[in-house]
Amino acid sequence: MKLDKKTSIFVAGHRGLVGSAILRQLVEHGCESILTADRSHLDLTDQNEVAGYLKKNRPELVILAAAKVGGINSNIKSPAEFIYENLMIQNNVIHQSYLSGVKKLLFLGSSCIYPRQCPQPMKEEYLLTGKLEPTNEGYALAKIAGLKMCEYYNTQYGFDTLSLMPCNIYGPGDSFDLEHSHVLSALVKRFVDASEQGAKSVTLWGTGVARREFLHVRYLAEAVLFMLENYSSSEFINIGSGSDVSIKDLATNISELVHYQGEIIWDSTKPDGMLKKCLDVTKMKEIGFCPKTTLEDGIKEVIEDYYKVKNKHD
Repeated sequence: MKLDKKTSIFVAGHRGLVGSAILRQLVEHGCESILTADRSHLDLTDQNEVAGYLKKNRPELVILAAAKVGGINSNIKSPAEFIYENLMIQNNVIHQSYLSGVKKLLFLGSSCIYPRQCPQPMKEEYLLTGKLEPTNEGYALAKIAGLKMCEYYNTQYGFDTLSLMPCNIYGPGDSFDLEHSHVLSALVKRFVDASEQGAKSVTLWGTGVARREFLHVRYLAEAVLFMLENYSSSEFINIGSGSDVSIKDLATNISELVHYQGEIIWDSTKPDGMLKKCLDVTKMKEIGFCPKTTLEDGIKEVIEDYYKVKNKHD
């Protein structure tokens, strides 16, 4: 699908970490007909509101970046909310996009769709070959349903859909609320605060041995535009850096960057989550997209972002 300034595009979830990055990328690309609506104007969990909005505005392309997201703690505490809200958003946006004549829909999922004991790196064909990680099962099930819904609407109705499954995303716009934040931004907040307060120790969940793959949200946004213009298939594609890091090494790196002098204590009574979760990005690279991998520079950017947030509230 060729994107130009006249292409009418609805970005669902434009205020979130991923949606806001996609919005910036579209503007840089020269797209001028971009539709957005915040929660006060459009409740994506309400079928009638979604139907009315799409029929009124008639976008050619819908990018579904809206989702209820959070870290391991919030996923454990609120699995019902994660599966309900995400299913409702997906069902409404995908179905009503089809009914209103949208030409193409892009769905964003997550690497948590893969089995807990998945071979590494995780290939697309490993989907549904084993049990999911219990700590984020509700979210994962919703994302699996979303990618399958896109696949089925493509095969049964001929609706042009594209699903991308990114690894852990970080960058400007992420939440620093420890109840809802992702691991990297949560660690930045913990160590910056501990450093400023002169805390003697910081206690973190798990053992630190779990490994995670990270991709700056800027490169995910670039992947979205690249895949829209260069890939057309109902088969979903992994999007990631192709390399991972242990949570222990990540925590150590962040603590050093913010000059934290205290001790890091690992609470092994808390879950690690999935021990390894690195994507096989062979198909992504074959299509022609190769994101840059500068994790340390990206961490520094998140640290700067958190200082700005702190200063704004102080």
